[in-house]
Amino acid sequence: MMEVFFLGTGGIMPTKERNVPAIALRYKGEIILFDVGEGTMRQMNTAKLSPMKVDKIFITHFHGDHYLGLAALIQTMNLWNRGKPLHVYGPKYTFEFVQHFLNSGFFRPGFDIHVHELGETRLKFGDYEIWSFKVEHGIPALGYVFKERDKRGKFLPEKLREYGLREGPILGKLEREGKIEWNGRIIRLEDVTGPRRKGLKVVYTGDTEPAERVRLFAERADLLIHEATYLSPEDRGEGYHSTVEEACETARKARAKLLALFHRAFRYTYEEYAREAARICEGLGVNFIVPRDFDAITFKSGSWELRNLLEERV
Repeated sequence: MMEVFFLGTGGIMPTKERNVPAIALRYKGEIILFDVGEGTMRQMNTAKLSPMKVDKIFITHFHGDHYLGLAALIQTMNLWNRGKPLHVYGPKYTFEFVQHFLNSGFFRPGFDIHVHELGETRLKFGDYEIWSFKVEHGIPALGYVFKERDKRGKFLPEKLREYGLREGPILGKLEREGKIEWNGRIIRLEDVTGPRRKGLKVVYTGDTEPAERVRLFAERADLLIHEATYLSPEDRGEGYHSTVEEACETARKARAKLLALFHRAFRYTYEEYAREAARICEGLGVNFIVPRDFDAITFKSGSWELRNLLEERV
């Protein structure tokens, strides 16, 4: 099971109704953060997500609404006597900017912080990978792909009987090693299992103009979180951002299963933005949501469920 928590869904500046960007992805007990806008520590506390479960933070770019919560998060970890290292990933200049944070004020963390500057990189972490890709925002900026490793198909009872295999340690060995010798025959894992099952794919663009490489990396994503700051090109002006229609068009071309429209500008109410998004995305045949702060998506057994953490407590 995997969960995606929208801790801050707006852009540019926080408002009473929504905070600036922060997304938490929880997978097998680990929490991975994508962007840490100001107030992220408060949002995590409200969502009952522990910062001590966070080992990796991926920053898309260094505009304040995407990273100014990092210092508070690190200081909280320190107050709670964190011992294990923290890894911070981001585009060019990440090392320089994080060092500025760590050298400000009368504060030094008591745990190791490892900083990684990325280009277009493929990082492997056990059962999942994270890919970074360049986006168009006028400064060094990245999007990220969380890709769960594909899973082996289920053991097929009729095939096990055909090869004289049964449940037990021998199947564990076959799964670990990929092939075994049994009754004078070489048996491969694919000989006795069904088709491999695709791992989940979640894509987060960060801030970007429409870009072909976003579509390429978002191909067949289970969830595409695409910035859609403005409702019209006239509202955008010369900014390096996307409109709702551009985000929906990218999702349509990428054949993403679900689009989350993210980074809404503070000039729009949730209702007017969601109403216009529905008109545009439904017209393009795109399955979409306009998440609010503290909305969470749970992926389980091939389906997804949207809920709001605050409403669950009412």
